[in-house]
Amino acid sequence: MLYTRDLLEANEDRSLAPYALHSKQSKGRQFPDHEPDYRTAFQRDRDRILHTTAFRRLEYKTQVFINHEGDYYRTRLTHTLEVTQIGRTIARALGANEDLVEAICLAHDLGHPPFGHSGETILARLMKDHGGFDHNKQSFRIVTFLENRYPDFPGLNLTWEVLEGIVKHETEYDIADARDFNPDLRGHLEAQIANVADELAYTAHDLDDGLRSGMITPAMLSGMELWEIVTDLVRWHGGELADLHRHRIIRELIGIQVSDQVTSTDRRLRESSVRSAEDLQRLSYNVVGFSDEMRQRNRQLKDFLYANLYRQYRVVRMAVKAERILSEIFAAYRAQPNTLPAHVQAQITDRGLERTICDYIAGMTDRYAVEEHQKLFDPLILP
Repeated sequence: MLYTRDLLEANEDRSLAPYALHSKQSKGRQFPDHEPDYRTAFQRDRDRILHTTAFRRLEYKTQVFINHEGDYYRTRLTHTLEVTQIGRTIARALGANEDLVEAICLAHDLGHPPFGHSGETILARLMKDHGGFDHNKQSFRIVTFLENRYPDFPGLNLTWEVLEGIVKHETEYDIADARDFNPDLRGHLEAQIANVADELAYTAHDLDDGLRSGMITPAMLSGMELWEIVTDLVRWHGGELADLHRHRIIRELIGIQVSDQVTSTDRRLRESSVRSAEDLQRLSYNVVGFSDEMRQRNRQLKDFLYANLYRQYRVVRMAVKAERILSEIFAAYRAQPNTLPAHVQAQITDRGLERTICDYIAGMTDRYAVEEHQKLFDPLILP
């Protein structure tokens, strides 16, 4: 039996909640595009994102720790994959469209520059008078313009619903700008799931990496509600925090937060009486989220990570180095555009000098940016 697109779409009709988005009801793509026989529109979008150059580069872009600091720390790629896994779990439990959630999650960080949020802050400052820089907007720019893989259109020609999910991605570190995608409507259910999956993933795995690195110790976490709950669940009551204990603690931390998201969201959905995706988007609040009690616990963990990991002196030192590397590379290219590769120079006429430089730097991995800085400024390194 062949599972054709028609059959896959019929399966969606039978299995998805009434307020989920169905692929056959998509608003479509900007450019005419033949749909495949054995994939839905959202499945095709997911696959196109996976095959991009921007997605592959995430392997060598910072989450918290620079790639060369250790093979076991998260990178922007592993973060993206963990967000996707959590997003699919929540989507499946709520009857949302898993394929749509997966596509949004896979694309949500494509626009991140090297050196994580430090790199974004630096590029935003450098581009302040030239249109600015925001990694959400850069993700959208990548999938609609910068990826050059098809002869008939720029970008990936993704469906409206995936693009809406990308532009309406919002967390504490992400500000949505949906002026061209029904700005008066909230993100659809699948977009909201991608948002909470992102926040849940990074708090859990940043804590994991902080513990592994030694920048965070169990003693520092004593008294924190979530820490006390999960250590009690795994029956760890002090002493050496072995790898197995740490793995179990992080697994429980993710598990109890996912369960809270699912049960709290289900309650809000039932109380709201929404019967369609549009009904859900017209609500005055996001339906996907923690209970009040878990939100307070999660807030306590976020505040701890900000004070004790993201502002830890080793992380701050790397941010200072990133400031120097990216600022000096930008200034060198701007002063001497002919130091840019020929194919990048060719883009200046259409995009403008500063935007061309910004696109080029934003696409760099941490390693490439360091090496490029050495080539530009170290006379002992061949250009």
